Amino acid sequence: MKQQDSINYERIAEAIDYIRENFKTQPDLEAVAGKVHLSPFHFQRLFTDWAGVSPKKFLQYISVEHAKAVLKDQQSTVFDAAYETGLSGTGRLHDLFISIEGMTPGEFRNGGADLAINYSFAESPFGNILVASTTTGICYMAFAEDTEETLTALRAEFPNAGFRQITDLIQQNALYIFTKDWRRLNQIKLHLKGTAFQLKVWETLLKIPMGRLSTYKDIATRIGQPTASRAVGSAVGDNPVAFLIPCHRVILSEGSFGQYHWGTTRKTAMIGWEAAKTTN
Repeated sequence: MKQQDSINYERIAEAIDYIRENFKTQPDLEAVAGKVHLSPFHFQRLFTDWAGVSPKKFLQYISVEHAKAVLKDQQSTVFDAAYETGLSGTGRLHDLFISIEGMTPGEFRNGGADLAINYSFAESPFGNILVASTTTGICYMAFAEDTEETLTALRAEFPNAGFRQITDLIQQNALYIFTKDWRRLNQIKLHLKGTAFQLKVWETLLKIPMGRLSTYKDIATRIGQPTASRAVGSAVGDNPVAFLIPCHRVILSEGSFGQYHWGTTRKTAMIGWEAAKTTN
């Protein structure tokens, strides 16, 4: 991704914040463009290049009404059947291309003393990210508002591992997910440290197609523990691989997006961006 993409996202995020805060007055294009210090023409073009749709269309995708409609549509059929049939390759991206391999106790014991981890920083449509990998697969991905803080968080996950700042083929392949040509994607393997319950929740998240949404209660039901919504919420919050494991697609039952480890604005941007990619 280019540095300009990160700059563009910052402007997009500021615009989304402004729209969300002033939704009752429904600010027009000139007002939103002025907020991010661009002409209406330039802002319209920038936004459409980033999202693939106009700001007006994007607003429909991030509305509570749209979220409720998506959830209602999914309730009318069986979860797995809906996700396995009638969906494009784009919609089934995560289910088709991403798999999880849990680390063995030996791999993460003693703070990961036997692990060799490569990491690098990259640009994405949603800001800077840190991506880290073992020889088996991606073990960590986080949005990096502050590179030092994000790197410290990675090291805290595996305090005794060996770290090397280098971009490897595993990372490069995973980063193709942010491009428009997913035909270049190979199978992405995630190599994760987690409890059996966490791994089960994360694997279930992979079955939520791009452009679709789910709820904590629904995820709990799908893993056979319908009263475990709170525990599911904790597992979702502990997701170590941003975007690749799509925890941003889990929202509250009433249709509001709820909180997100990397910020509600970023979650809103992701949901709208994905809806635009799969609806148009």
